[in-house]
Amino acid sequence: MPEPEKHAPPGPPSIRQLDPRSLRGLAHPLRIRLLNALRHHGPATASQLGARLGESSGATSYHLRQLASYGFVEDDPERGKGRERWWRAVHQGTAWDDSLLDQEDAETRGAVNVFLHEIATLHGQELSTWLGTMRDWPADWARSADLSDFTLRLGPAQLRELDEKLHALINGYRDVEPAEDAAQVRLHLHAFPQTDD
Repeated sequence: MPEPEKHAPPGPPSIRQLDPRSLRGLAHPLRIRLLNALRHHGPATASQLGARLGESSGATSYHLRQLASYGFVEDDPERGKGRERWWRAVHQGTAWDDSLLDQEDAETRGAVNVFLHEIATLHGQELSTWLGTMRDWPADWARSADLSDFTLRLGPAQLRELDEKLHALINGYRDVEPAEDAAQVRLHLHAFPQTDD
């Protein structure tokens, strides 16, 4: 059955703007998965995250400390007793300046590659999880979910305009009062050119 809903604060999400240094600090598959788990499921301990992700608490603890050193996560002072350390995400999302795609530095280019491939992998996993569990949800959810794709002929400026309009539309739903039967909903937006072959 679905987990209890988690509410993001109303208004636009807090976004961490990536630069070459912070991107290199984040660009590790486990760090991206840890940050994703904290953003989507709320504060947790290294042990809880290890159990959720199938990793040792030693590995999750190390990578949480690394994420903290780059400002992605922090201690949650409202939780924890004694030696139990709870972590929370500092921001709800990440964004970057387009200049990161043009970096000459091989380490930064590699970090961009790792980051983008890991995000694509997470999106695929989330979709697969939905497909495998959709019968556990009320039928209205299966009827309302969407798995569509579209092919358009656009130039780069038109694609950027479309992306901006879609983001604005989606962000317009952040302040909507949740329905009584509301649940956390994930939306993935992939937009990229493709050869005509």
